Amino acid sequence: MPRFATIDVGTNSVLLLVAERDESGRFVAVEEQAEITRLGRGVDQSRRLAPEAIEATLAVVERFVSTARGLGVSDLAISATSAARDASNGADFLSEAKRRTGVGIEIISGEEEARLSFASAFSDFGGEGPLAVVDIGGGSTEVILGDQAGHITYRHSFDIGSVRLTERHVKADPPSESELTAIDSAVARELAALPRPPEGTRVVGIAGTVTTVFSVARRLEPYDARVVQGATLDRREIEGAIATLAAVPLAARRTLPGLQPKRADVIIAGALVLRGVLDALGANQVTVSDRGLRWGLLADRFGARR
Repeated sequence: MPRFATIDVGTNSVLLLVAERDESGRFVAVEEQAEITRLGRGVDQSRRLAPEAIEATLAVVERFVSTARGLGVSDLAISATSAARDASNGADFLSEAKRRTGVGIEIISGEEEARLSFASAFSDFGGEGPLAVVDIGGGSTEVILGDQAGHITYRHSFDIGSVRLTERHVKADPPSESELTAIDSAVARELAALPRPPEGTRVVGIAGTVTTVFSVARRLEPYDARVVQGATLDRREIEGAIATLAAVPLAARRTLPGLQPKRADVIIAGALVLRGVLDALGANQVTVSDRGLRWGLLADRFGARR
C-alpha cells in the first residue's frame, strides 16, 4: 500500500506526517512527529533566519526525511511558512535543505497556507454548515471562512503569531498587565477587517497553539490526540488557561500539566490571539483539531479522498 509524507516547517515547529490510505480511500496516519526548533526566532526584527535556528531546523528536517524514507514513502512534500517567507536569507535555507536531504522545500504564501489549512479542517468537520478555520502559528494567523460545500468565501493571513507578538511586546516575566493589553490591542487592530461569518458557523482551531491551550485548560498529561481531536474548547476555558499561564514566571510555566516546555515562552501570546479571533468572529467556542497544514498538504499534493 503506497505511503506518502509531508513535513510542515513552521516558524515555531517542524511537523512530520506519514500516511497511507485505508480501504475507504481516506488517509490514515502511520507516523506523526513534532519538534519545536523556533526557525523564526528574531526574524520579526532582523528579517533574517539565525544560523543556530537554521541548523536546529535542518537537523530535524533531515531526521524526519530519513524517518519517512525508512517507512517506505513513495512521495514526500515539504512546505515552509511565515519565517521562511519573511526572511531575506530564506533562499539560503532552502538550498541548504535541498543539499542535505535531496528534497526541495516549497515556501508557500500566506493565502496558500490558509487554503491548505481549510482543506485539512473541512476534511474532518465540513459538510454540515459554514466553517471558520483558525490556524495560529508562530509568525502568522490564518483565518478562512467557507460554506457547507467547502467553497472558501474569505481567507487571509494576518501577521500576528505567538512568536512574533511575544518578541514585540513581552519583556517582563511573567508578562505585565500592560504587555498583555498591548498584545490584545495588536490582535484587535489586525483583525478589525475580519468579516463576521454567517450565523451557525462552526469555528475550528488547528495546530499547536489551539491544541496546547486545550491541553492546559484540561490539564491533559500526557498529550492524547484521540482526546484532543474534535473536542470543544469554550471561552471560559480559554480565559482560565490565560489566567493560569500569565500568573507564573517562565520557569514555573514550563512545569504546567499539558504544556510542552519549549512552547512555554510564547503560548500566552498564542492564547490571546485565539481569544481575539473568537471575539472578532463573534464566537464563544472552538472545535479543536489535532491536524493542520501537513494534512491539508497531504490531501492537496497526493489526492486524499473523502
